[in-house]
Amino acid sequence: MQQLLRKDVGAFEELYERHSRIVYSLVLRILRQGSTAEEVVQDVFLQLWRNSGQFDLRRPFVPWLLTMARNRALDQLRLKSERQRRREDQTEEFPQIPVAAPEYEAALDDQRRAERVRALIRSLPSAQKKAIELAYFEGLSHSEIAASLNEPLGTVKSWIRNGLLRLKEGLQATS
Repeated sequence: MQQLLRKDVGAFEELYERHSRIVYSLVLRILRQGSTAEEVVQDVFLQLWRNSGQFDLRRPFVPWLLTMARNRALDQLRLKSERQRRREDQTEEFPQIPVAAPEYEAALDDQRRAERVRALIRSLPSAQKKAIELAYFEGLSHSEIAASLNEPLGTVKSWIRNGLLRLKEGLQATS
């Protein structure tokens, strides 16, 4: 990131190669449309290049990047009308983004981290897990989640906040 702050194109290419697949996966899971997901991923990395100075070097980069991608995907989802979403081809195949194969150790670390996240999510109470999934993968607001689950708004907010804190603590304990 320090090199990117100095507008080093090589550093940007390396960050793209290293993180574009996970960004694409997250955006695709939210938008469920390959072509739109590709556009959002391109926007996210363009925003990263243009606004790299906003990144605080004391923060972990990947969660910051994924939060930026999630927010951009949810913005895109909210902008599209239902009619536009239906018009797009639902049967398209999702192309693979060509990226360099990660080093064995990095791939193993990613796999272990993913397994740890899945285990932590499985450990959450089902209502808390459902609220987090609705917020982060369906893009619902807290009010919409409360209505969907037929629970008070304050309860839903507490579930999400406490669940995320529990996930954060669980991930920090293994780092």
